[in-house]
Amino acid sequence: MSTSTAAGSLPAKTYVSIGAIKPLGAKLDVPEAGGGCGTSGGEGKASCGSSGGPGDMPPEIWEKVKNHPCYSEEAHHHYARMHVAVAPACNIQCNYCNRKYDCSNESRPGVVSQKLTPEQAVKKVVAVASEIPQMTVLGVAGPGDSLANPQKTFETFRLLQAQAPDIKLCISTNGLALPDYVDEICQYNVDHVTITINMVDPAVGQKIYPWIFWNHRRVTGYEAAKILHERQMLGLAMLTARGVLTKINSVLIPGINDEHLMEVNREVKKRGAFLHNIMPLISEAEHGTHFGLTGQRGPTAQELKAVQDACAGGANLMRHCRQCRADAVGLLGEDRSEEFTLDKIDAMEVVYDLDKRRAYQEKVEVERQAQHAAKHEALAASTAMDVDHDMKVLVAVATKGGGRVNEHFGHVTEFQIFEVSAAEALFVGHRRVDLYCQGGHGDDEQLPSVVKAINDCHAVLVAKIGACPRDELRQAGIEPVEQFSGEFIEKAALDWFNGYRARIAAGEMTHQDRGDAQIRQGAFTGLAAA
Repeated sequence: MSTSTAAGSLPAKTYVSIGAIKPLGAKLDVPEAGGGCGTSGGEGKASCGSSGGPGDMPPEIWEKVKNHPCYSEEAHHHYARMHVAVAPACNIQCNYCNRKYDCSNESRPGVVSQKLTPEQAVKKVVAVASEIPQMTVLGVAGPGDSLANPQKTFETFRLLQAQAPDIKLCISTNGLALPDYVDEICQYNVDHVTITINMVDPAVGQKIYPWIFWNHRRVTGYEAAKILHERQMLGLAMLTARGVLTKINSVLIPGINDEHLMEVNREVKKRGAFLHNIMPLISEAEHGTHFGLTGQRGPTAQELKAVQDACAGGANLMRHCRQCRADAVGLLGEDRSEEFTLDKIDAMEVVYDLDKRRAYQEKVEVERQAQHAAKHEALAASTAMDVDHDMKVLVAVATKGGGRVNEHFGHVTEFQIFEVSAAEALFVGHRRVDLYCQGGHGDDEQLPSVVKAINDCHAVLVAKIGACPRDELRQAGIEPVEQFSGEFIEKAALDWFNGYRARIAAGEMTHQDRGDAQIRQGAFTGLAAA
């Protein structure tokens, strides 16, 4: 119990205030110990983590993350994941969670349309994998907590390993029961575990968690948060000791833990976390959560980015999370679960062809190599330019996968956001928007909300765009760009940026800073609202 006790006595000091980090993006001074794989890349490389490649981490780590869309930002352009809803019970209550409601067009954790038995779940996984060869990862993420339902979770893994041994296994947990099940996690070769950690100070935690169910009783207040914190820290350390990769999810709640998340990043780094995913609070009142009903707001785009930037240098950051449903299927940012309901699966002829899956994934790797080559070509041109090398701008990208600019503006339900400089095109997040084109026609009433979602961007790269949205974007100071349709995103963003800098250097235009943008606080899509 010494580890648990030590974890419970962590300092409650805040290192950087939100007011200070917003303009500065200051990095943390973190200790050298811990931190997942513990490697740093060479010249021009990222340290191991979401944006890292094979040269940035040990080979055994790369094998675990190279085709895992949640653990590799690059992989998420090419590979799909799947969640199965076999874990309905939960042992804690979060003020940002409500699992009572479901809509097929609603995307947020804890939401499912069908709860499954382990047998039904495996049947569904095999059917999905036979139709979607890029589906490489199966996760149990609810709708409750995977380890509050250990029998169902591990039975699902046991059955699946016999039928689809090539699929990676993941669990997502709040960590309360985690120390009790580390042996089982390792027994079933679960290489990836996500732990939701929103605090390392129980005084903060009691504002987020009304109660936990622990040792056959309900515990509330500071005591509940302290127990949860100690169990989370102990479980994380135990997984690191066993070589299991861990991703930490944290929900950014303005006024409650926004300043505190830098300390969370620091402490999980010490205990070996591989990635830290800082997500915006979903707080629309229609979801029925405590925070939603009491008016707790979520962060703006720049507030979220400021906290993420302030954590750079600590635990490696994941910025491509989509806060998925507990029964999501497909690439991150899409959900094909409606194609694979139990009744539809019963009517399918399912053939699990492992050779076909491997052949498809080999083609994906060829595409990834081409993407790398295109990016390095653009970087070489960028660094060779004799113009401003300190400028950084945000660029929105319309994509439907494959790492390319390949989506029509009117068909976008989310934009991917890249921070572009002379040295890199760095993925920094995504912005969900309401669908502009519905029924074959643009809905001009949706345009203002779309523009607000990317208002901090200097340009939006699209495959195609209509005259009306093109004009409105230009009026808002956002440049619509069609000339890179079909090209790899990083190369397209860098090529546009090089042209942008050249125009400024030639006196054709003046660089101006952009304003803030609005993160959608709700989880409903425009189709659901319609």
